[in-house]
Amino acid sequence: MSDLIRRCQGLRMLVLDVDGVLTDGRLLFDATGQESKIFHVRDGHGIRLLQDCGVEVALITARFSPALAHRARDLGISRVYQGSLDKVVAYTELLLATGYDDAELAYMGDDLIDLAVLRRVGLAAAPADAHPEVLTRVHWVAQNNGGMGAVRELSEFILRAQGKWDGVLARALGTV
Repeated sequence: MSDLIRRCQGLRMLVLDVDGVLTDGRLLFDATGQESKIFHVRDGHGIRLLQDCGVEVALITARFSPALAHRARDLGISRVYQGSLDKVVAYTELLLATGYDDAELAYMGDDLIDLAVLRRVGLAAAPADAHPEVLTRVHWVAQNNGGMGAVRELSEFILRAQGKWDGVLARALGTV
């Protein structure tokens, strides 16, 4: 069994950074200062697939965004930590709240602020366009950029490694 497959076997939760992972990292403000974010529907579907297969999803982000709060509600993500400039603090709160240990969590991040959490988790992942210092310190790198399907790609990788992908396909094909 490869090291990556082994790391996925016991995963119970995927934790995601937001800007640069669930989005392409660009910030859009209108004339009144209202922020908008663009999320890829395939990433959202990947999150739903994980949840349907028993893998929880949580978000940790340094920024605060009403748009993110709305998207998280839409996807049924209740563990959302916004305004977390020290992501290790939010990550530690998450561990305490869930009772999980580091090996049971995967984390996808794209920038230096994510490194301290990435070094602790069972599976550290990054989108293809992550900062070079991040890319050299993770276990798995997506082929897709942040906000462009990287989360979906990771979701499918985890589900395949856990032996749950055939069930996902069977449900999609209506053969279950």
